[in-house]
Amino acid sequence: MNHLRKITLLLLLLLIGLLPFSVFGSIHIKPINAADSTVNIPYANGMVVYNLKTGIYSVYSHDELIFSNIIATCKVNGEMLSSADFPERKYSQISITDKFGNGTRHTIALKGKSGVEMKQVFYMYSNCPYFITQVELTGAYVKSNYMSPFKGSFAHIDGDVRTVFFPFDNDTFISYNSKPFIAPVANTSSETGAVFDNTSRKGFVFGSLEHEVWKTGVSTITTKDSGNMVNVFGGYSDIAVTRDNIPHGEIGGSTIKSPKVFVGYFDDWRTGLEEYGKANRIAEPPFIFNWTNPTPVGWNSWGVLQDKITFDKVAKVVGFIADSLPGFRTGNTAYVDLDAFWDNLLKGGSEGDYSELKEFADYCKSRGLQPGVYWAPFTDWGWKSGPNRKVEGSQYNWGDIWTKVGNGYHEIDGARAIDPTHPGTQQRIAFIIGKLKACGFKMIKIDFLGHGAAESTHFYDTTVTTGMQAYRKGMEYLIKQLDGQMLVYAAISPNLATARYVHTRRIACDGFKSMHDTQYTLNSVNYGWWLTYMYNFIDADQLVLGTEAPGVNRARVLSGIVTGTFFTGDDFSTTGQWTAVAKKLYQNKELLKVIKNGKAFRPVEGNTGDKTTEMFTQWIGNDFYLAVFNYSNDTKEYNINRQRLGLSLNQKYHVENLLPNGLPVSPSQLSSISKLPANDAALYKFTKE
Repeated sequence: MNHLRKITLLLLLLLIGLLPFSVFGSIHIKPINAADSTVNIPYANGMVVYNLKTGIYSVYSHDELIFSNIIATCKVNGEMLSSADFPERKYSQISITDKFGNGTRHTIALKGKSGVEMKQVFYMYSNCPYFITQVELTGAYVKSNYMSPFKGSFAHIDGDVRTVFFPFDNDTFISYNSKPFIAPVANTSSETGAVFDNTSRKGFVFGSLEHEVWKTGVSTITTKDSGNMVNVFGGYSDIAVTRDNIPHGEIGGSTIKSPKVFVGYFDDWRTGLEEYGKANRIAEPPFIFNWTNPTPVGWNSWGVLQDKITFDKVAKVVGFIADSLPGFRTGNTAYVDLDAFWDNLLKGGSEGDYSELKEFADYCKSRGLQPGVYWAPFTDWGWKSGPNRKVEGSQYNWGDIWTKVGNGYHEIDGARAIDPTHPGTQQRIAFIIGKLKACGFKMIKIDFLGHGAAESTHFYDTTVTTGMQAYRKGMEYLIKQLDGQMLVYAAISPNLATARYVHTRRIACDGFKSMHDTQYTLNSVNYGWWLTYMYNFIDADQLVLGTEAPGVNRARVLSGIVTGTFFTGDDFSTTGQWTAVAKKLYQNKELLKVIKNGKAFRPVEGNTGDKTTEMFTQWIGNDFYLAVFNYSNDTKEYNINRQRLGLSLNQKYHVENLLPNGLPVSPSQLSSISKLPANDAALYKFTKE
């Protein structure tokens, strides 16, 4: 009897938020609605149980307690305040219909004696297997650079448990990292967080759904004493991740809001991240026009030519693609994109003669191809020459438009950031984009966009106080100047915030031709493939063949295919091994069918640290595709677990390797793929018999 009384007391303490979840581990409890003290807020897969007396809530998924002791915390006018600090709380709800569908908005209004009021808001939709939450502050004037709508404990998971580091951008060859979540571990990633068991695939996904004001951090911590903790907060600043060496900017007003935060528990962490990507696309729909043409393919000069661009060389590349790669198309055209150093074709600098550049663009079109160009709108590469240089297309000097950071400036990658809100920056954008439109370019690759998201001690536009607000101003101005005339491709840029402004985005940093490049690029696909639901396309960057071994070439080509688009980068103005390989692989109709689909493949495993899985999968119609990579220097044998791949155990398939390496394919009742050579790859197509 004493034992039963103890259990009853523990359950009551847990429900009113006075006991940490770790006491129970993974116990299953149904929510109990104590009269006038708790509010049950249902969503598709579960229930939020909010205690109006304590300001603390718990979350259930299918009657299983998954979060406990959850509070909202904010730094208000320099002091920390939590939802547990208020003496008065009132609950209300209204029906809503918005971009997510039909749902209910639930609000907890909290009042105290400080003159500051807080609202905890929950958005629940009948068709969404997650919920969205936000915290608001109201007062005569409130300001904050830290607002967390979701902080507390989450349930223990058994197995090969991982917490993923998600980077803010794809600069400095940064990688995603799926770290073992074994106490003690602390991980803070940018915008997105995931904790899951790689074996069962069950796990949590958290993250921001808004990126126009805040940079968001997601901290996941496990300790032996306190269990698992999570904090999703607006106001993240870290020189190694967000690139900022000053704190996040403050926002202020009579009402200020945190970013909306996505929270979900899923049977498959991959499904959770895909739902998160789709939710981001809904929450912040594209500012740019939607791309409805076929998946873009083409060539980019940074692969090999780089600073050696001449009119003769790029004209020969155009001729090779037109004459020798006529089948390298997903629609009626392919793109020929001049990267940095296209100004080699100018006479008299940026304010000089663009006639040769226009001649190149016209020549591309005459050969049935589309001309592309490159630009970095938020950087000064010549800053070491001093501040008193005139900004092209404006009446300002460069020193006037540099992004101010304390007593200095913001520099990364050898370039100094410029203020996206400054009229000199905007006049320069209008001038250069006007010239490129006049030349007739149909694609632009924009780069080093992260410079435009830097926190600053002072922006020219005094209504802008955070780096993301400045980024929005700069990107919206740029897209308006492009006026719907070009395919817009982002290179170095914020991973999530850029989705409003571009059609396609590079998934990682520069990748060229080696197996190391392929493995590095695919790390970003392994843990960032779900970005395919935020962008029209994601891209593996320049795919260079060079004189690498045939297997390395196959792997490099396949890395582009599994990412979703295909831009090659060899010097096709000359003849070499790469030209013969390109003729064979780039015009393969079965490979082009996969490229036309335009979506990234799913990873099979998520326990690879800062490396990458060896297998990726994709369904296209009724056909199943399995991409297999051997990154090692030894032949490997791969066992195929149909259940793990998502294939029917009883269905018979015809199996074909679309990247033949001379080795036989296993019979239709495929049980294993044997002896994939060292540094090689295969793409298997499974067709139902």
